[in-house]
Parts: sequence; structure tokens; C-alpha cells
Amino acid sequence: MADTQIRASAAALMRAPTSSKPRRDPAAIIRWTLLAMGAIVMVMPIVYMLSASFKYPYEMYNLNIIPKEPTAENYLYVLSDGRFYRWFINSFIIATCTTISAVFFDALVGYALCKFKFRGRYIIFIAILSTLMIPTEMLVIPWYLMSRSLGWLDTYWGIMFPGMMTAFGTFLMKQFFETVPDDFLEAARIDGLNEFQIWWSVALPLVTPALSALAIFVFLGNWTAFIWPLIVTNSQELYTLPVGLTTFSVEQTVDWELIMTGAALATIPTLIVFLVFQRYIIHGIAMAGLKG
Repeated sequence: MADTQIRASAAALMRAPTSSKPRRDPAAIIRWTLLAMGAIVMVMPIVYMLSASFKYPYEMYNLNIIPKEPTAENYLYVLSDGRFYRWFINSFIIATCTTISAVFFDALVGYALCKFKFRGRYIIFIAILSTLMIPTEMLVIPWYLMSRSLGWLDTYWGIMFPGMMTAFGTFLMKQFFETVPDDFLEAARIDGLNEFQIWWSVALPLVTPALSALAIFVFLGNWTAFIWPLIVTNSQELYTLPVGLTTFSVEQTVDWELIMTGAALATIPTLIVFLVFQRYIIHGIAMAGLKG
């Protein structure tokens, strides 16, 4: 009797229709559709920038993506202009020096706030974080008055000093130093290392992802900075790339094709940095959120 029931069940299963098509999750379809739409919205300005850099002036206000008569004259003109190389070097020097300074001081302050027990450290930490709520536009006037009184106008130092230490970097490094075991530090103290040597030789190597992510953020932020370099500089020799590109527009006309070409060339280093170090960016942000 049992064998008969088993055979009947097996025959029924064999006769049952089978579907070869996998089930589609409506939520997944909506999610991927929204992600695709967001990606298109984010990428289209870059695509149009590249397209416009190959257009003639009379075609600039035509929104077609593929130029009717592509030309490389815009790139030849911009690259033959000696000012562009000067602006590129200025941006590189400013972004590199500011990045080194921010990584050093942010890591140092974050380590002190995390590992040293002293009265008022939480108040200091909250005061540093509170500066994140102040818009940059509100700080421009105090920065300018300080630069003028100290003679920093139209100098590299005047451009760099506002970003040589960041509140976000201090927060990020403090969160990562929380994961460094105190036993490692105590062992280093027993071995005779001073506090700076412990920070440099023991603690920093353990927070390399945070250092890499912070360096990328600071470099990209200073590479694309516009408002403050525009205000603090007067001579074109000290212009950064974003500020220098504005010289292609005058009161009567705006050479959009040259601006787009310069912007496309200026974007290359940022794309390289992001593509090479994107895993550090994602890891740094994810870990900072988990440790918050």
C-alpha cells in the first residue's frame, strides 16, 4: 500500500508543470531601476562635458551627445596655453601639501582624544565636531581678515591654511583609533617608546584604511576647491585649476568649449585617484559609520 502511494506521488510530480523562468522580485526590480536612474543622472553631466569638449563654439548650445563635427582643437588650444600647466601645478602643490598636513594633524589629534584621559576632552571633541555645522561661506570673511592681517593674501599659505586640519578627519581618526587595543600601546611603553613613537610606529599602521580614505577626501576636496582660492588670490600665477578656468569667460562671451575642455582635463586626476583607491573610500566610510 505504501509503495503504491509513493509511485502515485512520483507520477503526480512528474506530470506537474515546471516553470523554467526564475521568479522576479518586484522589490529588486524597483531597487535596480532606481539605482540605474540615479547612475544616469550622475553620469550625464560628465558625458555632456566630454561631448562639449569636442564641439565647435557654434554647436555648444546643441544638446546632442555626439558632436556633428568632432574636433580636438579645444584640447590643443588649452594644452598650448602655458597658464593651464601653471594652474595644474598650483592645484597639485596645494592639494598635496594640504593632504599631508591634514592627515598628520587629524591623526595626531584623533589619537590624543581617543587614548589620552584628560579633563575636558569630550568638550574639545564636541567643539571640533560643532564646526561641521558652520557653512564654509560664513567662514570666508574671518579667513580673509586673518589672511590680510598676517600678510597671507595671494600666497600658497593663504590658500592652504583653512584645510590643513579638518573636523571630519579628526572624527574619522578618533573612531578608528578606538579599535586599537590599549594592550599594544602599553607593551610599547614598556619597551621604552615615547608617546610620539607609539603613535607613529604602533597606532598608525593599524589604521591604514582610515588614513587612506582621509587622504583621498582631503586631496579631492582641495583639488576642486573654488570659493576660497578665488577670494584669496589676485594674480593668475597663483590660480588653481577651478579658478583659472573662469578666465575663459569674459563679459561679452563665454568660451564654454574651452571651459569644458579644461574641466575634462582637470577631472582626469580625480578619476584616477577614485578608481585606484575607491576600496579605501568605501571601507573608511563604512567602518566610521559602524564605529559611530
